[in-house]
Amino acid sequence: MSAYLAVLATHVCCALLTPWLFTARVYRASRGRNPAVGVLRWLPHTVDTALFGAGVTLALLLHISPLVHAWLAIKLVALLVYILIGHIAVRRVHNNAGRWTAWFAAVVTIGYIYTVALT
Repeated sequence: MSAYLAVLATHVCCALLTPWLFTARVYRASRGRNPAVGVLRWLPHTVDTALFGAGVTLALLLHISPLVHAWLAIKLVALLVYILIGHIAVRRVHNNAGRWTAWFAAVVTIGYIYTVALT
C-alpha cells in the first residue's frame, strides 16, 4: 500500500505543477521571449512524463484499463486535447489574444481532467 501512496502523491504533485509550468511558458511566449529557456526547456516535459508514468503505474496497480473504465479513457482523450491546445498556445499562435485564448482552453481542459479524476 505504501508504493501506491507514493505513486499517487507523485501523480497529484505533478498534476498540480503542470499548469503552473505551462502558464510560465505561455507568459514568456506572450512577452516575445523564447518559452523554452533554462528550466522551462526541460522541467515541463520531465514533470509531464512523470505525471503520465505515475498515471500508468496507478492504473496497473489498481488493475484498471481505459478499455473497461470509460472515465480513464475520457481522461486520456482530454490529455491529448490538452497537449494539442498547449502546443498551439506556446508554438503555433503568434498573437497574444490567440495565445491567451488557447491558454484558457487548455486550463479549462485541465479543470475537466481534474473533475473526472475527483469523481
